[in-house]
Amino acid sequence: MFIRTALAALIAVAGSAAAALDDPQTVLQDPMGSGMWNYHQKGLLGDPADIRFDDRVVLRAPTSAEDSLNVPLLVDATAIPDVKRIVVSADYGPIPHILTYYPEQAEAKLALRFKIDQATAIRASVETHSGSWHIGSTYIDAAGGGCTAPAHAYASDDWEEKLGEVHGRLWSASGRARLVVDHPMDTGLADGIPVFIIEDLSLQDEDGSPLARLELHEPVNEDPAFTFYFDAGALPASVKVMGRDNNGNRIRGVLSEGELN
Repeated sequence: MFIRTALAALIAVAGSAAAALDDPQTVLQDPMGSGMWNYHQKGLLGDPADIRFDDRVVLRAPTSAEDSLNVPLLVDATAIPDVKRIVVSADYGPIPHILTYYPEQAEAKLALRFKIDQATAIRASVETHSGSWHIGSTYIDAAGGGCTAPAHAYASDDWEEKLGEVHGRLWSASGRARLVVDHPMDTGLADGIPVFIIEDLSLQDEDGSPLARLELHEPVNEDPAFTFYFDAGALPASVKVMGRDNNGNRIRGVLSEGELN
C-alpha cells in the first residue's frame, strides 16, 4: 500500500511539473483569447518575467484582409519609453515570427506589409532596454493562403535583374523614410520553392552609423515595403540602405529627398 501511495504521489508531482513547464512564468490574461499566446510568449520572447498587455502599444490594420499577400500594418509604440526592439508576430501563422524591429535612432513606429495564412491575432511585443515587455494586439480575419502561394516575381523574365533594387525617398521635414526592395520573399511553403528571403535590412547615415534596423522573416510581403518614422528634421540629406538575403545577395541603395527612385 505504501509503495502504491508513494508511486501515486510521484506521478502527481511529475504531472504538476510537466504542467508547470507548459505555462510561462508570468501568465497573462490574453485580450484576444488566443490558444497560442502562452506558447509564443515562451518561444518567441524567451519567457520574460516582466511582461504585460499594454494599450499604449497600438496596432492599426484592416479587420479583414482583402489581399492575403499584402496586409498593411502600422505598429506604434511611441508611448513606451526607451524601446529596444519590437517583435511582430501572428499567433496562427505557419511561421509566426514576421519581423523584429530595432528603432535605434528612429521612433518606435513602423509601417509594413505581410502575408497572412488564416484569421489570427497579430502581436507587437515591445521590449525596453530595462528588460520589460509591453504587448499590443489586434485581430485580422482572412480567407488565408498568403504564406503558401509562390511569389509573383517568377512570372517576369527579368526578376533576377531587378533582385535587390531599392526604391524610396525621404521626407526630412516630417521625419519619414519610405523604401521598397525588389525581392520574392519566398516562405518555402510553396511546392518546390525553397526559402528565399531578405534577412537583414538597415538604414544608415553617411558614416555607416545605424539609424534603424530590421530582422525579416518569411511572412514579410513580396517586394517588402516599410515606412520609418523619425523626429521632424532629424534625417540626414541622404540615407544608405544596406541588407542581405539568405542566399548571400547584398542589398545596397540610397534614399534622398525628391521623387521616388
